[in-house]
Amino acid sequence: MVADTKLYDVLGVSPDATEQQLKKAYRLGALKFHPDKNPSPEAAEKFKEMTAAYEILSDSEKRDLYDQYGEQGLNGGGMGGMGGMDPSDIFSQFFGGGGARQQGPVRGRDIKHSLACSLEELYKGKVAKLALNKTILCKDCDGKGGKNVQKCSGCNGTGTKFVTRQMGPMIQRFQTQCDKCNGQGDIMKESDRCKNCKGKKVANERKILEVNVYPGMKEGQKVVFEGEGDQQPDVIPGDVVFIIEEKPNDLYTRKGDDLYINQKVDLLTALAGGEIAFYHVSGEWIKIEILAGEVIAPGSTKVISGKGMPIPKHGGFGNLLVKFEVEFPPKNFTTEEKLKELETILPARHVVKIPKGVSVDDSCTLDDFDPSRHTSRSSNARGGYYDEDDDEEGGQPGVQCAQQ
Repeated sequence: MVADTKLYDVLGVSPDATEQQLKKAYRLGALKFHPDKNPSPEAAEKFKEMTAAYEILSDSEKRDLYDQYGEQGLNGGGMGGMGGMDPSDIFSQFFGGGGARQQGPVRGRDIKHSLACSLEELYKGKVAKLALNKTILCKDCDGKGGKNVQKCSGCNGTGTKFVTRQMGPMIQRFQTQCDKCNGQGDIMKESDRCKNCKGKKVANERKILEVNVYPGMKEGQKVVFEGEGDQQPDVIPGDVVFIIEEKPNDLYTRKGDDLYINQKVDLLTALAGGEIAFYHVSGEWIKIEILAGEVIAPGSTKVISGKGMPIPKHGGFGNLLVKFEVEFPPKNFTTEEKLKELETILPARHVVKIPKGVSVDDSCTLDDFDPSRHTSRSSNARGGYYDEDDDEEGGQPGVQCAQQ
């Protein structure tokens, strides 16, 4: 006597139906109610119910649980206890995938590595030879593990099986390694086992890959070796992916295809012209003549066209932007007489204009800044804020102010 007949009723069979009777009932019902044959919502729901019922009753362990405990014994409940299987997957087992969702072979994971490159290497390009340790299908046995290999009947070649345990009122169903094939999915005699891979089907290989870094490549770009990932039986190998990582440069900053550099220039050259020279990532030195009277202002930026990074695919080069820092001479670098001569050369001084009738304090002087002497008390006291309590008794001695 079974605890519940609902799933048998869905298929239209009796609780003592044989495996063949279950298959026949599902085949007839699936052909009748499959969405491709009958597009009505009612037919789609009926097809789903029949598929769920067959998925449970065709599994001997699930059927035993259902017969003894009903839907409550299926760890999630009867019609919903399909374990995530799509109804079309079961349908395809009968009809060769007609109208079913196609399942392609499993693809292996990609192997990713960072490839650090200097700015000079990204400018010129380079070929990096890198050693890759990977697994490959054993060449001695063609990835079969040996000869006379048979699929394990205990797990149907999957290497795992489901085990059901009852602990008091609770029934647990979990996946574990098949003990018949030790998780291998197939069985062979020990004498037939491959001597090279010991039946593991794979072996280790060290392969040298030549990674071509093309001129102008950027941070984050990828060099992909398709299908060079680890090999496993019945698995499409993934790719080996090298991701460009740009090392910092002491002189240059890169933004897209353009390069940026800060360059110091003395005051005389900035005003009266001269020459400057600096290293370029191409390996050459750039020499520039600043024309007399051109005047390089502090913080100004100039552009050298075509001296940036190479532009892949489109060709050509980006620009080089030079930001100037003008170095002024030290104090008292010349005599008063020489300074007076500058008055005849440089543009006239700005005339100081003060509104009439205002009070003027002309006793102030400019001193060199000394943090230890000139930092205000308010920036040091209690997180940058002055507290009147600091002047109260018990506080630190400070400057005393007398009322005028």
